[in-house]
Amino acid sequence: MGKVEEYKPVMAMIGLQLCYAGVTLSSRATLVHGTSPRVFILYRQALATICIFPFLYFSRRKSKISPLDLKSFSLIFMVSLIGITINQNLYFEGLYLASSSMGSAMGNINPAVTFLISFLVGYEKVNIKNIRGLAKIAGTVLCVVGAISMTLLRGPKILNSESALSLASSLLGGLKDQNMWLIGCLFLFSSNLCWSFWLTLQVPISAYYPDHVSLSAWMCLFGTIQCAVVTFFLEKDPNAWILHSYSEFATCLYAGVVASALSFTVQAWVISKRGPLFSSMFNPLCTVIVTILASLFFHEEIFTGSLIGGLCVIMGLYIVLWGKSKDVMKNQEQRDSRNNSEVKIHIEDSSNTTNCNKDLENPLLSKHKSTEEIQNINN
Repeated sequence: MGKVEEYKPVMAMIGLQLCYAGVTLSSRATLVHGTSPRVFILYRQALATICIFPFLYFSRRKSKISPLDLKSFSLIFMVSLIGITINQNLYFEGLYLASSSMGSAMGNINPAVTFLISFLVGYEKVNIKNIRGLAKIAGTVLCVVGAISMTLLRGPKILNSESALSLASSLLGGLKDQNMWLIGCLFLFSSNLCWSFWLTLQVPISAYYPDHVSLSAWMCLFGTIQCAVVTFFLEKDPNAWILHSYSEFATCLYAGVVASALSFTVQAWVISKRGPLFSSMFNPLCTVIVTILASLFFHEEIFTGSLIGGLCVIMGLYIVLWGKSKDVMKNQEQRDSRNNSEVKIHIEDSSNTTNCNKDLENPLLSKHKSTEEIQNINN
């Protein structure tokens, strides 16, 4: 049973990366068909809020939703602004201007940035004299290098004959201007900086507000309000607010329910168990999944460089997981020792209480003993 509990965070993060890959591909297809990125984000967050609050209410009829005080309100509002409003607006604008492969590949700077932020604030400990500490650094670098090589390295073709660039050209009606491409990449880079900060901020928020489902619900609500304000001021075309097909609505629903409501809850739980670096280390898997699915369904080419990069991503991921396994074992030992000490104290308290009860039930001079003593005195 302990082994299953140990691998639950791993299975949860792999499932999330599958969901993120589906959102990346479906969102890209929706955006290039004319949907406004800002409107898409607003509807996504609104649907996530509509789905998560009824679930939270009906699943907790006997217990109340955790209330917000001023500090928790400020923290959740700030995290929603960074991790939802700013992050998603930058990401989907960059996804629209660049490409799905660039959007997923750019996300692989998250492990390096998250590792650096977590190390600076003291959430990650690295001992360069220890082999496991070096494994964290080497695995992170290998993941980032492998993900970048998937995008930049070409080499001989392995599958398909139509390139991703030509597919984007057919969808958009021509090649994008180089400046627009660079702006899109800059948006994606800035988005991933926000995501790294969001992952790191989950640690103090989860400690102060440990109810992960309620936390996700409040983040979805605040994100919806913030995105509505941003969209109202930036989107001037009234027709952009209209969804023109069921596929656009289905994409918004999928992105909202799975990639927002569900993923926020799972992400917060995983970070509370293993930390922000562990969560961000699985982002490179999204690039591998997007590359494979884009090749199968969109007939994008797969080059030798992409295959080598994907192998480097997987190797780097396992190296970091091995490096962090000692931290997990140490935390488990601390929890076990804490639980054992609490149980020991409880047992000692119980035994003391039992002895006191026995003393009260058996007084120092029992009735039988006092009668014998009285007879001896009379004799």
